[in-house]
Amino acid sequence: MTSTLPVEASAPPAPAKVRAGARRAKRRRTVFFFMAPASLGFLIFFGYPLIATVYYSFTRYDLINPPQWIGFENYVRMFTSEPLVKTAAYNTLWLVIILTVCRVLFSLGVASVISRLKSGVGIVRTLCYLPALAPPAAATLAFVFVFNPEFGPVNRFLRLLGIDGGLWFNSPEMSKPALTLLALWGSGELMIIILAALLDVPAEQYEAAELDGAGPARRFWHVTLPSISPVLLFGVVNSMIYALQFFTQAIVASSASAGTADVAGNSKLIGAPENSTLTYPIWLYVQGFRYFNMGYAAAMAVLLFIVSAGFTWILVRQLRKAQHQEEGA
Repeated sequence: MTSTLPVEASAPPAPAKVRAGARRAKRRRTVFFFMAPASLGFLIFFGYPLIATVYYSFTRYDLINPPQWIGFENYVRMFTSEPLVKTAAYNTLWLVIILTVCRVLFSLGVASVISRLKSGVGIVRTLCYLPALAPPAAATLAFVFVFNPEFGPVNRFLRLLGIDGGLWFNSPEMSKPALTLLALWGSGELMIIILAALLDVPAEQYEAAELDGAGPARRFWHVTLPSISPVLLFGVVNSMIYALQFFTQAIVASSASAGTADVAGNSKLIGAPENSTLTYPIWLYVQGFRYFNMGYAAAMAVLLFIVSAGFTWILVRQLRKAQHQEEGA
């Protein structure tokens, strides 16, 4: 008689739900591992500075002595007893409206022309983009020279045509339009983005509209604009934020037009002529790093952040509402 050894019972297989949960947990750990550097950088370079700025906006702080809690005093001062804040806010609002509209329309116009070229597209596209690579300070100094009222090339050419070119950066009425021209000259990045959107519009839509009898204007209005509307929204938001943070060009132009490029010199040179180029970020810089009113400067920065976020939220909401109405129609 032969004896058989007892066979040990094998362990029951793990339930499918347990295995699926383990795989999901492993994927989460992998995702968190790869996101950790970006998340850490976000917290260090954006999250912490934002929280610290909000805190300092409620304090009196000069970078030397410990901050003293004063509540809403900085905000009350900003809206009641600080006249240059209103001047700086007006100049910045002027740039936000005029520069945003002109920058988007100019970039759209240049991109439309380039998209219709039959030859030499690469050369023209490169020439239009090159100004965006110029350093802002150097480009501003060059513009101040080109628009010099006495010996600048622009006014010399206008005199040959019998036209008075004006004072440009030396005139309170023309300084902001001159800065707008400078911003348009360097708007190659937005032009390239809009050009890519224009080239991505399906040709079948143009052909269908042409068969329906639509002319060039109607094809542009009913085919091109709806197709590139998200890119145009990006251009509007980008231009508004660009105008709200307008700093380098304005401060260099004001100091150079006043006869010196030393922006750390006399405070009267900032905003020249007659505070027409004094933007909100410039006055924030003056308060924080020249007068050492860091708490007040932090309050100005918080307000600027809220306004930028508010404008962006309103524009995105309006675009989504328009898209929903168009889809419903």
